[in-house]
Amino acid sequence: MTTFTSADVPDMTGRTVIVTGANSGIGRVAARVLAARGARVVLAVRDLAKGREAAATMTGDLDVRRLDLADLTSVRAFADDFEEPVDLLINNAGLMIPPLGRTADGFELQFGTNHLGHFALTNLLLPRIRERVVTVSSTAHRAGSIDFADLNWERRPYRALAAYGQSKLANLLFTAELQRRLTEAGSPVLATAAHPGMAATSLLRPSGKRPLIESIQQRVVHLLAQSDEGGALPTLYAAVAEIPGNSYAGPKGFMESRGAPKLVGRSGNARDADSARRLWTVSEQLTGVTFPLSSTIIER
Repeated sequence: MTTFTSADVPDMTGRTVIVTGANSGIGRVAARVLAARGARVVLAVRDLAKGREAAATMTGDLDVRRLDLADLTSVRAFADDFEEPVDLLINNAGLMIPPLGRTADGFELQFGTNHLGHFALTNLLLPRIRERVVTVSSTAHRAGSIDFADLNWERRPYRALAAYGQSKLANLLFTAELQRRLTEAGSPVLATAAHPGMAATSLLRPSGKRPLIESIQQRVVHLLAQSDEGGALPTLYAAVAEIPGNSYAGPKGFMESRGAPKLVGRSGNARDADSARRLWTVSEQLTGVTFPLSSTIIER
């Protein structure tokens, strides 16, 4: 096919889209493009002021609602407020290599936000989702492993990058198992995933807390990273392209760091169906949220 650009996003009139973390970075770009194509876009953000500021720069039907993925009470409240159908859910928000922290429910911050928050949100909304769930992962999943004995880094010395890799691997295992369950339930909804390559988003901007690491990081970013607009293309591709469930999109350039989107591969760990099922079971236990019975999935 020809190279996919934002101009290839079809008319979205009549569709409702939720984008988590849509106040900045690739989430902001994806929200802007989808709204410009006619979708009603809900910016699901932790900071309402920043969400409203972002929405003010966009054109279209926009709604800003509070969602803190690091707090399951907030996730439930957000889902409870949605009574209308949702055509597309984009699980975009995420944290990248912060110091050790805990969510409101006691989970390691990256695993709790990047995976468990989106796991709960998706399953709570699933009876109202009609078309697709897109979850944003990362090439860092290749260095990740799921330590089922210590998912929340309570027994080991904390390593932020390893914890990030675990959370991004969890995103892909979640996508695979979600698609398996959707297919088994007879649902037409697709679960896909994407990664932005190396995009110069707020996740990669220096905080001043780790000067040496951040100095090296910024040099790499300058050499390899693409803009937020380029980084959002794999997400948009995974959201609207004619691709099968459990597809994974990323840039086609050098080391998948930049370039137009295409379907890309994933690590052996990310293809482990047994780990995907086990992670799902553990995630249900940790969040108290389960996959809806097939009878609850709305008629489409």
